[in-house]
Amino acid sequence: MEEMKSSISKILKEFHAGYFRIGLSLCSQALLWKTLINPIQDAHALRRIFTYIPFTAFTLLWSLAFLTLLTLSLLYVLRCLFHFHMVKDEFLDHVGVNYLFAPWISWLLLLQSSPFISSKTNYYHALWWIFSVPIFALDVKIYGQWFTKGKRFLSTVANPASQLSVIGNLVGSQAAANMGWKESAICMFSLGIAHYLVLFVTLYQRLSGNNSLPAMLRPVFFLFFAAPSMASVAWNSICGGFGSACKMLFFLSLFLFLSLVSRPLLFKKSMKKFSVAWWAYSFPLTALALASAEYAQQVKGVMPHAIMLVLSTLSALVLLFLVLVSIFFNTAAKSSPSTTQHDHSSESSNNVVTVNNHV
Repeated sequence: MEEMKSSISKILKEFHAGYFRIGLSLCSQALLWKTLINPIQDAHALRRIFTYIPFTAFTLLWSLAFLTLLTLSLLYVLRCLFHFHMVKDEFLDHVGVNYLFAPWISWLLLLQSSPFISSKTNYYHALWWIFSVPIFALDVKIYGQWFTKGKRFLSTVANPASQLSVIGNLVGSQAAANMGWKESAICMFSLGIAHYLVLFVTLYQRLSGNNSLPAMLRPVFFLFFAAPSMASVAWNSICGGFGSACKMLFFLSLFLFLSLVSRPLLFKKSMKKFSVAWWAYSFPLTALALASAEYAQQVKGVMPHAIMLVLSTLSALVLLFLVLVSIFFNTAAKSSPSTTQHDHSSESSNNVVTVNNHV
């Protein structure tokens, strides 16, 4: 019994909000599948390829995402109960605090992709409030610090992970628009897009103190194109069409994606050793694929659908690769306890504890 308690305590100490990258990846992939298999009148031939995906496969993916996210959430609740001081350290860390948005974003994505709950039901509305209020509460705290506290000014604490706060508002806005709550959707969208513009410029300027992101966390750079991708999808849901604003945001995200993938040496060090940070690649790719699907539906033609097909396939393959690699390294780590302890402590220290070495 004592050994079991010790083992559980060890897991809770090593667990941190960064693991919700896994939930983000699975839940966004479920939403992508729901979007792609949804029948469309006069659909292009390339779009009809996805209609051959069995609905059972989508349901299994959604169920896997739900069980994974539920497990991660329960672990984090236990961490809050038994190791609250470590959660407080995450909240005070200028990188770790951004991942506190991740569980709520994941639940909102899972809610939108649900095959069981309609967006017009009271259950959907209640769950939206439950998942959106924490995002707004974090907004008030973090955005307020950006322009009122000297040590927490945006120019001091800005890092690529800060874009998760923006994405939280955009995903909440999209879910509200799907319910028909246009005012709530516009409110959350305005909060997200205003702070995204300020954050984007700040990160581009690379002010002193904001240029020392650890090499192993460089996959987080993919969030640069995740934010405009989600903004285009959210505004599409609000307006009911993929208009000029949505297209501009999509083209921006596509350009940022091409800019990053054309610089593989930037990610070379982060790929030398497996860590949960690798999961940061998946969600942004899925967000871009979602935007490309909406763009292809609006514009028609071969090229938009070819882009959608490539990005959607790449997103699914990256997710599959991460799942297999995670299982492999987790199995290998269990067979060598000393390695497990070293790997987890290194990941925890790099993602949460070391405040001054993140950005």
